[in-house]
Amino acid sequence: MKVVVIGASVGGLAAALTLSRDGHEVTIIERDATPLPDDPSGAFEWDRRGAPQVRHSHAFLARLRNLLRDRYPDVLDALFQAGATEMDFVEMLPEGMDRTRLPGDEDLVALACRRTTFEWVLRRIVLAEDHVSLLDGRVVTALSWDQPTDAVPQVTGVTLDDGATLAADLVVAAGGRRMPLPALLEPLGIDLDEHTEDTGIIYMSRFFELDEGSEYPPQSGPIGGDLGYLKYGVFQGDNRTFSITFAVGNDDDEMRKMLLDPDRFLTVAANLPATAPYVDGRGTPTTDVFVMAKLINRRRHFIASSGEPLVTGLVALGDAHTCTNPLYGRGCSLAMVQAELLAEAIRVSGDDLNAVGATYEQSCEEQILPWYRAAIAQDAANRDAVRLDAASEAPVTDESDEPSETPADQPPDMRLLMRDGLLPAMRTDPVVLRAFLRMFNLLEAPDSLLTNWDVVGRVMNVYQDRDQRPPEAPLGPGRRAMVSAVQLVRR
Repeated sequence: MKVVVIGASVGGLAAALTLSRDGHEVTIIERDATPLPDDPSGAFEWDRRGAPQVRHSHAFLARLRNLLRDRYPDVLDALFQAGATEMDFVEMLPEGMDRTRLPGDEDLVALACRRTTFEWVLRRIVLAEDHVSLLDGRVVTALSWDQPTDAVPQVTGVTLDDGATLAADLVVAAGGRRMPLPALLEPLGIDLDEHTEDTGIIYMSRFFELDEGSEYPPQSGPIGGDLGYLKYGVFQGDNRTFSITFAVGNDDDEMRKMLLDPDRFLTVAANLPATAPYVDGRGTPTTDVFVMAKLINRRRHFIASSGEPLVTGLVALGDAHTCTNPLYGRGCSLAMVQAELLAEAIRVSGDDLNAVGATYEQSCEEQILPWYRAAIAQDAANRDAVRLDAASEAPVTDESDEPSETPADQPPDMRLLMRDGLLPAMRTDPVVLRAFLRMFNLLEAPDSLLTNWDVVGRVMNVYQDRDQRPPEAPLGPGRRAMVSAVQLVRR
């Protein structure tokens, strides 16, 4: 099969890798005309204007790492050679928790790597394949198609910005969340249905390098937290690098302006117990503060109500198909999974492009869309939490304004169950923590914690015991205290 892939980011490269190794001829079209850097350090300076998210923190979850381990060990080895390391979550279990290995623990391993290094390694390997070619500095301006009688349009290739045309049996749209896919499909008479929700947050990231003789602080699990007004995470990278990312609400201009100031960014990090050890003098900032806005959850529908694909000869992949809030770190991993789903659909359906599209979309419905729905639900819960936190910091003017506990004869709301049940259980119960880590790393369904009755029972036991425990240590100061601390820093 002759395949054209639009976009040479992680999703497009993953599609090119898996399809070329199945013997298909793949041509990648990439709008950024920039030479491949020589090493990971150069890759961090790579001019990737079409993918502005590359210089933000990224998570390469266990499902992605396991996919590479099982199907592309040469890619995994190349990542290690480029400086990436593994994060074994069992070795990182909290102090005092039993770390005896259990079946399945070998899968609870993620990758510590910068996004630019990951993409650089993947592109080098893909371009070395016999069946792959790259046209960079080129833009797809239109699709070629046929309109068979009594059938949906069939895409037969692409037209480039210089007027050249490329024929293809299959076009893979992997141009990211900004790809104008609806506009490309409109001339075919296809009004692509999509549902988009703003995540309500803005990202700010800064990168660091460990100083000579310094090491990462001891780590027990992924470092991150949510204070309502501020979400944060620390991500270890390749070659002794790390990054800190903060997320604030779209309408919180005060916190956004503070975090965009490099000195105040460090002050905020120093006031959070989880990030403070990373800015205690062991590392040097290597960048200013990068910002990214207009973050969305978006689902596009490629199947008609009849159950048939809206178009044949074209599939979408990665953020061009389904976007999820980057706060949850699933984008690269889900794009790699989708590439495998596409390859499997072709193996099963052969040259029947209608069957390829239908099989692929059904697989995405089962394995990708649940994570989109989970992101929508979690974002809604986060917005509710922010409103409650804002109310709790407001001056109390009447007894009726005071927060009340859930009555004993009523079930707890999910926020309280998370705070007083799940989170403390994860610190003490290896069964609960393993279940959470497997879900977090895409190894189990997003609702797996709620359908595992052993886990639910353990969490409820911890929740019911909440009044017998000392108060949990705060994850950080409240908003007013944080603003006061930051305002002491001279600009």
